[in-house]
Amino acid sequence: MLLAIDVGNTNTMFAIHDGTDWVARWRSHTDSTRTADDYAIWLSQMCQLEGVAFGQINGCIVSNVVPQSQFNFRNLARRYLNCEPFFIGEPGVSTGVEVRIARPEQAGADRLVNAVGAHVAFDGALIVVDSGTATTFDIVGADGGFEGGIISPGINLSMRALHDAAASLPRIAIQRPPQVIGKDTVSAMQSGIFLGYVDLIDGLVRRVKAEYGSEMTVIGTGGVASLFEGVSHEIDVYDQDVTIRGLLEIFRRNTSGAA
Repeated sequence: MLLAIDVGNTNTMFAIHDGTDWVARWRSHTDSTRTADDYAIWLSQMCQLEGVAFGQINGCIVSNVVPQSQFNFRNLARRYLNCEPFFIGEPGVSTGVEVRIARPEQAGADRLVNAVGAHVAFDGALIVVDSGTATTFDIVGADGGFEGGIISPGINLSMRALHDAAASLPRIAIQRPPQVIGKDTVSAMQSGIFLGYVDLIDGLVRRVKAEYGSEMTVIGTGGVASLFEGVSHEIDVYDQDVTIRGLLEIFRRNTSGAA
């Protein structure tokens, strides 16, 4: 079985594939000080709750944007899974993605994984909108090549910055407001944050499509993508498996395919 780990700035996704299907997945707060022993205890307990045999995990692949945590995940795989982990971006680990930007070395591991995960599931040119700490717009060619994109602050980051910078504004829950024009401080903030963010997504997607000049499918993914379902006019499909699907595909490209 394969353990796929997607380490983000805020949350980390753990998912287990048994060679046929995803049998378990969990999301945890990212903590670069958490040791391999901590992860092993937590994962073994979570596996037990899901009826998954922790001892049968024999493969590990990691997409990591938090370099300080790399050592602990490597130790987790070596000491408790008895395998050498694959880290996206390390020498010898091929994503199979042609990177068509001016500085290919600057393409983030998570963005290349998303390009793979989207391309194996959808046809044609794609825009992958990944909503997390940052919201990234990844442009994927019809042949699976990574053609660049956009990085903007995530909705939670924007909300926190507004609260931190303005002493009189409270911290609020992110939710769709009852109307555009706020009738009190909270509803006014909800309108600005939520609807403003939806328009940021839709506006940037329209600009990308106009510049790209051909039909594109827009895929929403990431920790908070579900907030925009039914509200965004530009996102065609919501798919929370884009990243782990990409990790699985890259693992298979670098091994015999056994998970």
